[in-house]
Amino acid sequence: MGKAYRLGEIAERFGGELAGDPDIVVDQIASLESAGPANITFLSKPQYAPLLKSTRAGAVILPAQGYVEISIPRIRCDDPYLYFAKVSSLFNEIPEVKPGIHPSVIVHRKAIVSSLAQISAGCVVAAYARIDEGAVIGPGCVLEERSHIGEHTRLVARVSVYQGAKVGKRCLIHAGVVIGSDGFGFALERGQWLKIPQIGSCQIGDDVEIGANSTIDRGALDDTVIEDGVKLDNQIQIGHNVYIGAHTAIAGCVGIAGSAKIGAHCTIGGGAVILGHLSIGDHVHISAGTLVAKSIKKPGTYTGIFPTDEHRNWLKNAVQLRHLDSLADRISELEKKERYK
Repeated sequence: MGKAYRLGEIAERFGGELAGDPDIVVDQIASLESAGPANITFLSKPQYAPLLKSTRAGAVILPAQGYVEISIPRIRCDDPYLYFAKVSSLFNEIPEVKPGIHPSVIVHRKAIVSSLAQISAGCVVAAYARIDEGAVIGPGCVLEERSHIGEHTRLVARVSVYQGAKVGKRCLIHAGVVIGSDGFGFALERGQWLKIPQIGSCQIGDDVEIGANSTIDRGALDDTVIEDGVKLDNQIQIGHNVYIGAHTAIAGCVGIAGSAKIGAHCTIGGGAVILGHLSIGDHVHISAGTLVAKSIKKPGTYTGIFPTDEHRNWLKNAVQLRHLDSLADRISELEKKERYK
C-alpha cells in the first residue's frame, strides 16, 4: 500500500472545491461499488449517481455542478474523470528503478548501457544498442543492433526492438510488443512473391505507451514514425511507413495499412481499419469498427458501421444497399423527366 493522504492535501495539490472534513485520510482510489472508508471514489456520469446512496467511500470526487447532494466529504471539480486520473497516479506511483544488470543478461561488449539502467533476467542486448539512464528493460527483452531506448522508458517483458529502431524518453512498452519488424512488402514475379528488403527503421517519440502484443513495422525505405504522446492499446498492427501524429490515441485491434498518415490529437476506436496511403487530418475521431477507405481532411467524428439486426432483416437490407446506385440513377432520370414536362 502506498502513502496515505488527507483530503485537504489532495485538494491543495490538484485544486477543486473541498466540502466536509479535510482531515479524513484516504490511501487508495476505488469504484463507487467497492470503495471502503479508506478510499476515495469518483462520479463522472449522471447514470451512476444512484450508487452514491450506498457507497462506503471515505470521500468522493464530484462534478462542479453536482447530480445529487450528499454528506460524504467531497471535492467538486470541472472534470472528475481527469481528477480521478491524477489522484490515482498519486496513490500508484511507478516502481523505482533498481540499477543493475541481472547475471543472466547477455550484453555485447560494444553495447552502450547506462550504469543507472535496470536490465532484468534473460535479456539480450546486441552490439551498438543503447540504453539510457533510468530505463527499465524487463525480463526476456531483445534489443538488436543499434536500437536505442531513451531515458526512463520501461519495457515490461518480452519486448523485441529490431535493428536501428529508437524508442524515446518516458515511454511504457507492454509485454510482447514488437517494434521495427519487417513491413509486408512483396513484388509479384511470374506468380511468386519476391520479398522487398525493408531498409527503413522505426522511430518512437517521447511519452508514448504501446499496449501488449502490438506490432509496429519498420519502413520499407523511409522510417515508420510515432510522434510524442501517442497512446496505443493492445493488439494493434501498424504497417510500414505509417506516420502517427502527436497525442493520438488508438484503441485495441486497430489495423493501419502501410504508408497511411494519421494526424495529431486523433482518436481511433477499437477494431477500426485504415487502408494504406490515406491521410487522416488532425482532430479526426473514428468510431469503433469503422473501415476508412478514403482520406479525411476535415476534423470531426466519422462512423461507418452497419448496425446489427436479425439475420433475415440484415440480409434484406444488405441486398437493398447493393442496389442503391441503380436506384439513385432511376430517381435521377425521373427527376429529369419531371423537370421537362
